[in-house]
Amino acid sequence: MPPQAAPPATVSNKFSFFYGHRKPSQNRRTVRGGLFTNRQTLNPNQNHQYPTTSFDLQKWSPEESVTTPPRRLPSPSQHFFAVAQSLSPIARYIIDSFRKHKHWGPQVVADLNKLRRVTPKLVAEVLKVQSDPIMSSKFFHWAGKQKGYRHDFASYNAFAYCLNRNNQFRAADQVPELMNMQGKPPTEKQFEILIRMHSDSNRGLRVYYVYEKMLKFGVKPRVFLYNRIMDALVKTGHVDLAMSVYSNFKNDGLMEEGVTFMILIKGLCKVGRVKEALGLLNQMRNLCKPDVFAYTAMIRILVSEGDLDGCLRVWKEMESDKVQPDVMAYATLVMGLCKGNRVDKGYEFFKEMKDKRYLIDRAIYGSLIEGFVNDGKVGVACDLLKDLVNSGYRADLMIYNHLIKGLCNVNHVSKAHTLLKVIVEEDLKPDFETVNPMLEMSLIPSVDAYVSLVKGLCKIGEIDSASVLVRECLANVTSGPREFMYFLRIVHTCRLDDANKVMVVINEMVHDGCQPDDVILCAVISGMCQYGTIEEARKVFSGMRECKMLTESDLVIYDDLLIDHMKKKTADLVLSGLKFFRLESKLKAKGSNLLPNLASGRMKKKKTAELVLCGWKFFRFDQSRKGRTLSCQMPS
Repeated sequence: MPPQAAPPATVSNKFSFFYGHRKPSQNRRTVRGGLFTNRQTLNPNQNHQYPTTSFDLQKWSPEESVTTPPRRLPSPSQHFFAVAQSLSPIARYIIDSFRKHKHWGPQVVADLNKLRRVTPKLVAEVLKVQSDPIMSSKFFHWAGKQKGYRHDFASYNAFAYCLNRNNQFRAADQVPELMNMQGKPPTEKQFEILIRMHSDSNRGLRVYYVYEKMLKFGVKPRVFLYNRIMDALVKTGHVDLAMSVYSNFKNDGLMEEGVTFMILIKGLCKVGRVKEALGLLNQMRNLCKPDVFAYTAMIRILVSEGDLDGCLRVWKEMESDKVQPDVMAYATLVMGLCKGNRVDKGYEFFKEMKDKRYLIDRAIYGSLIEGFVNDGKVGVACDLLKDLVNSGYRADLMIYNHLIKGLCNVNHVSKAHTLLKVIVEEDLKPDFETVNPMLEMSLIPSVDAYVSLVKGLCKIGEIDSASVLVRECLANVTSGPREFMYFLRIVHTCRLDDANKVMVVINEMVHDGCQPDDVILCAVISGMCQYGTIEEARKVFSGMRECKMLTESDLVIYDDLLIDHMKKKTADLVLSGLKFFRLESKLKAKGSNLLPNLASGRMKKKKTAELVLCGWKFFRFDQSRKGRTLSCQMPS
């Protein structure tokens, strides 16, 4: 009988789900592994397009390859899960409990009591990522109360790091006392951690405080830690404390290193104690010979402090030790001497560099050129420019600016203009400092130019600028225009606050053949706003209208100009007074946009009047001048 064919295989429609790597226990709440299924896909979307793996170099674009989506700041929960990936499961459970409850309390203690035991290693792991100092302290002390538990050095160190990271460095300094109380005397490592924390944050006095505490515990620092302490004190300006630490260093019988001497020498040079620094340099020679880098560091510090005599003394010590200075040492000294107005001495060292065939930087040429220009030796500066170009360098805009300034100072404007053409030919962009010296050498404008400028300013209402130009014209020319002279006479007559006397000057001007125009009317406005009142200014305009010197439309225009100029002057006066008495805060309380509007004089009449009255009350002048100034200066 032939064997029967096997029945066709049927595919089961029943899908099953199961988990992998699952071994849950009381102390293992998070389970590794994932969801597994015998389904073909978990995504019902069958039209999902997967990226192709083929790559065509001809179609590749570097711009497209660097486009990345914008980064977003992680949320607190995302930050927690990012940190939790590097933690053990139990540490993750503790951190998650802190995150949920936010404060130490019975709920947090209940979660911790579910754990069988917390080890010192686990305490250190939690404290390394904890950002709440209060929660960290509570957890640290709770762990110490466990039966048979004792903190180790790792947990103490993590606790100190946690406190310092959260700006509780004073509390971190008390960790050695806590260790000693709990039967774990601190070692040099614990003090080194605290010293390094304070040193990185430039807390020199705290470094010295930890050092004194270290001595009280009978712990003697190594040479490396002594250097760290002295360096922190020197960087924060406590050189005397650093020298006292060095005395203890010597009393402990320790041998200095080259770094030890250089820390102290640089600190002494920074405070100008060059003699003591050279004394330490002599001691350093018994141990090791200072190299060119040590001397260059000393010269750089002395240059930054402006002690050029000390620089030259250190340079002589370097020559006595037969140490060959390099380009950096020469550049530091030459540029320092030029900056300190000793360019001739710097030029001597420059010639030494030329004799030794050193490669001279363009910055050295620039410093020398600037120094010689400031000393008035423009010819030597121009020779240095030729030497710079012959050496293969291209002068920058700053060098050209110094030379143009120097040439203009010695009245060689044509040569300065030639240099300006060179700047343009070399595709350098001249700035204000380039052309300004050739402009501070320009000729005085003509009288017609002054008249045109003043009339133009008066038409647009810039009365103060016009007044400045009037005075400048009369000061620069021998015979100025007559209307400018009458301008000053009218302003001076306005001091009397009498419209009739101002009309006398105007009538005299008309009889003299000078007709009143915009300049004369602006003189009335300027004088009355500065010395008189609006009412008297209006009387002058009315008198000129009766004498047919003004039309009705001109009267309206100049009355508006008078009011605007008075508001601007009043606002400037109040603002200056408030700034003088430092009362801007009281004015700002009335609104954020009042100060700029008050300064520009664009505020409405009512608001300006309120602020002026407020200003007078600040100055306590409201009673003494109430009857005259406020009532007459502010328009109705």
